[in-house]
Amino acid sequence: MKKKSDGTEVLLGRVLKGIFEKKGQNVLKIDLRKLENRIADYFIICHASSITQVSAICDSVDDTVRKEAFEKPLHIEGLDNCFWVLLDYGNVIVHVFLEKYRNFYSLESLWADAAIEAMKDKIQ
Repeated sequence: MKKKSDGTEVLLGRVLKGIFEKKGQNVLKIDLRKLENRIADYFIICHASSITQVSAICDSVDDTVRKEAFEKPLHIEGLDNCFWVLLDYGNVIVHVFLEKYRNFYSLESLWADAAIEAMKDKIQ
């Protein structure tokens, strides 16, 4: 029997597609669903090597999700400087870092209790 896909799985797939289209690096999916007091079901974290690439990844995620999952972010934070941009889709929160800021904040280590999966680019 095939597992039924829900809106969150579609959203996750489109977010990842948008990230990989602009060569986002070290992409992680953090599953927060088993944690109490979580603020979302999933975090997607990646980084880029330049401010221009951070901006391009964010634009790609936004465009891909709007066109293919028919959703838009509830809130976007950080586009003014593009060191760390957060795209909030409610149950999925996307963090796009400039590499040195990702290393400094080490966001994934704050959620060490959650299931963390390294994501690889797949042709879609």
